[in-house]
Amino acid sequence: KAVVSTQSGHYAGISDSFEQRFSRTPTPVKGFTNLSAMEVDSKPPEEGMDQIFTDPTVESAGLLRNMMGNLIGNVPGVDEFISLTKIVKITETENFDVVVFDTAPTGHTLRLLSIPGSFQNILRQLIQMKSFVGGLVTTMSQSLGLDTNQMNLDQLEVMLPMLERLNNELRNPDMTTFMCVCIPEFLSLYETERLIQRLAELDIDTHNVIVNQVVYPDKDKEGNVSCGLCGARHKMQSKYLDQITDLYEDFNVTVMPLLPREVKGVAMLQRYGAMLKDPPNMTECSVHDLLKDE
Repeated sequence: KAVVSTQSGHYAGISDSFEQRFSRTPTPVKGFTNLSAMEVDSKPPEEGMDQIFTDPTVESAGLLRNMMGNLIGNVPGVDEFISLTKIVKITETENFDVVVFDTAPTGHTLRLLSIPGSFQNILRQLIQMKSFVGGLVTTMSQSLGLDTNQMNLDQLEVMLPMLERLNNELRNPDMTTFMCVCIPEFLSLYETERLIQRLAELDIDTHNVIVNQVVYPDKDKEGNVSCGLCGARHKMQSKYLDQITDLYEDFNVTVMPLLPREVKGVAMLQRYGAMLKDPPNMTECSVHDLLKDE
């Protein structure tokens, strides 16, 4: 199995969760025998031009690569596109049974998921215009005294089948499903509903919602809540939990308690994973009981 994070740098990624530094290539996770992880971030667009310009060590090819990189860098969604192409290449060369993508918040995730379809159309148009684009770049290159033999626009045709395959796999419920994670508050519920509606428009399967950080306040011997703030939070969250139950009655909804400890490190992640598989009955225990032997 593999866990792939596409989170931006200012969000906590899987390196923080596993307390282990990961890079752009799959790295075995300490404490597991069947799990690897990687963090994908998009390099500057000009660094992604090596496929089109065949020899980046040649100075003229480097100038062409930088020039086209600056142009392409202004295309909306290019960062997500670069991330996706990296992910596809790596997962194709590695033998993983399951790949889990840990994505960034809703806006970034929706851009990421819509990239294959939109870039398919862009690439088709570029391929149709290849002779014109090639002639334009050749003219510009000659005027700058650069070597046009270092350019290979045929790579565009290689990328198109890859995007078509990715697009089909994202829409195949036997291969791909999306698990939504939220907390029982208004803004999070609103973002989750927006996400689920957009996934439906993209024909991407989703039938699981995980509700995180649900407050279950401590009670005294008489059964009264002993913390006013916790009681107020529990009352507020209960309202949104009821809405989630009504909205997603056809979904598998898993409710997870807010724990007194941070979920970090292999031991805590394994324990949390066991709770996800078999959620605790919080009417019969307190959150402290869940970590009693820690």
